[in-house]
Amino acid sequence: MPRTPPVAADVVIELSDRPGRPIVLVERRFPPPGWALPGGFVEIGETVEVAAVREAREETGLAVAGLRLLGVYSDPRRDPRGHTVSVVFVAEADGDPVAGDDARNVAIIDPRNPPPLAFDHARIIADYLARGRR
Repeated sequence: MPRTPPVAADVVIELSDRPGRPIVLVERRFPPPGWALPGGFVEIGETVEVAAVREAREETGLAVAGLRLLGVYSDPRRDPRGHTVSVVFVAEADGDPVAGDDARNVAIIDPRNPPPLAFDHARIIADYLARGRR
């Protein structure tokens, strides 16, 4: 097999039951530190869509629905741990997120005013806003 970068799936979760449809961020429990979109690595035998739904539930406790592709992010410098490729989706959920798995904490934010973000997640949120929200 060729040597390739690991594949991750990340999700912009819109809370459809809240005014303004804010999004959910997680504070990372493990390095690199900071706030990020919920997500993680795709497991062997798993599609990127299934990985996105699984990671969203593991990190926020939310059941996401209506998955739609935002983009694929593959800049070799996007992750300080090494070259990774992330397939990023937009989805919606209802309810109150709760930090779990690799998340130290969760935040509900207006995507137009995010805190400093890990990886290239500021670019991903900018792309999300530029493409128009639901």
